[in-house]
Amino acid sequence: MKKIILLLGVLGLAGCAGHHYAEKPATTLIDHGDYAVDTSSPSQSQDDRVRFLIFHYTAVDDNESLRLLTHGSVSAHYLIPSHPTEIHGKPVVLQLVPENKRAWHAGVSGWAGRNNINDTSIGIEIVNDGFHESPTGKQWIPYHKEQTVLAARLARDIIARYQIKPQNVLAHSDIAPLRKTDPGPQFPWREMAQQGIGAWPDAATVDNYLQGKHRWSAGNVTLIQQALAAYGYTIPQTGTLDKETLRVISAFQMHFRPSNFTGVADKETEAIARALVEKYCNPT
Repeated sequence: MKKIILLLGVLGLAGCAGHHYAEKPATTLIDHGDYAVDTSSPSQSQDDRVRFLIFHYTAVDDNESLRLLTHGSVSAHYLIPSHPTEIHGKPVVLQLVPENKRAWHAGVSGWAGRNNINDTSIGIEIVNDGFHESPTGKQWIPYHKEQTVLAARLARDIIARYQIKPQNVLAHSDIAPLRKTDPGPQFPWREMAQQGIGAWPDAATVDNYLQGKHRWSAGNVTLIQQALAAYGYTIPQTGTLDKETLRVISAFQMHFRPSNFTGVADKETEAIARALVEKYCNPT
């Protein structure tokens, strides 16, 4: 077991020419058995490994969520139950993985030129079925109010401690748009942003980029691809609405325009993307 030895004394050493060396401050040595580590000289050139905060839904119930995330091949740092319990009036979140450990929640993923987002992120899973299939298509399941309240409190704390940028608070579908849809269009991104959690475009800037055109009119696919890449998405730069581009646009719309996320490259999507780049990637 590591022993921490506090060296409270200092040694005043004089050289043969009579030079006096500055006193060394009290230091902490960590005993590693056959060697010791001196931690008294921390470098200023360092930062936290955590750069991203990723939200998910579990797509299964509470019991199955806990089983899969603790005994399966995936994990997350935190799990928010469908109806969080309270202790002394405070909602309780389940921590499954310590924040200084890597959880297996992101899978094959990328954002802003970085891959393997598991390495640099904290993952929050929320118990939610995601969607139910119906004759009219997918019916997306709303989150319970107590879940989003707890998610906001947890997220604000994590963001403050690691100084996570707004554009790095993300959906699983943002970092893996070709294979994931969570946390889905029912996740309250706009309300979260109003509480200082994540990014959201300024309405006036979006209107400026619309230039008086109808929101559903055709957008410029090239501009959309360029803007989404600048913001952080991994997206082709083909100038055409290929299958991969459509999937990425749909993921973007699910986050920033959940009322319509068909993947169509319309003018409003272009305006929102450019407004986000202006606000978060090119601040004046």
